[in-house]
Amino acid sequence: MAPTVILIRHAEAEHSLGPQCQELNAYLKNHVPLAERVELIVSSPMRRTLQTATQSLDWLIARGVPVVLRAEWQENSDKPCDTGTSIADMRQEWPQFSWDSVDPDYPSKSGLYEFSKDGLLQRGIEARRWLKSRPEKVIAVVSHSGFLRVGVSFRKYENADFRVFEFAAGNEFDDVGGKLVEWEMTATKGGGLGKSPPGIFDFDPADVPGEARTRRELSEAVSERPEREGREGKARGGFA
Repeated sequence: MAPTVILIRHAEAEHSLGPQCQELNAYLKNHVPLAERVELIVSSPMRRTLQTATQSLDWLIARGVPVVLRAEWQENSDKPCDTGTSIADMRQEWPQFSWDSVDPDYPSKSGLYEFSKDGLLQRGIEARRWLKSRPEKVIAVVSHSGFLRVGVSFRKYENADFRVFEFAAGNEFDDVGGKLVEWEMTATKGGGLGKSPPGIFDFDPADVPGEARTRRELSEAVSERPEREGREGKARGGFA
């Protein structure tokens, strides 16, 4: 059976990251029983997602829940703010994680990671397909608003907010990596913390190169070199 997935957008970089992670941490621990059942944490290999994972999900990591880094979950564009740092540098900076699972092409924005409509949609298919194939029953993923929206779920995510999904039953959507169906609780509330706009947001021309930047894109862009604060360190009615 495919896993239940908690999709989390990273916290805002610099001064807001710590408080936002603390809020998310407390909410997940105290109000989301599903979070206690997480068996795997998946993270984009970028700094702001690693910071969010280590601060927001620290109690899971402390009890031995493994963290897997996957290049599919990096942010969309090829702008410097959305392009990661070399694996060699990040391995030294984050030695507590294994970097063996990160595609050696990272942080190149070519091939599967090309900043184009076809590239983003194909990367979303591969990300969902990998998740659906996992044996764990509950997986938490820490990624970026642009990719979570355009590539994976067609939902919007504010900083340090989350949504919960099941994979649709059957094999009808296997050719696109499976279809994610959001739990009613996060869909109607606007994310688990209620910070995110409700609704479905399809791919639009502003999501691909050559189009004018929109206010949404500006709000999603965050520097890849934030303050290194804390670096080490199916409808359902509830979160059970």
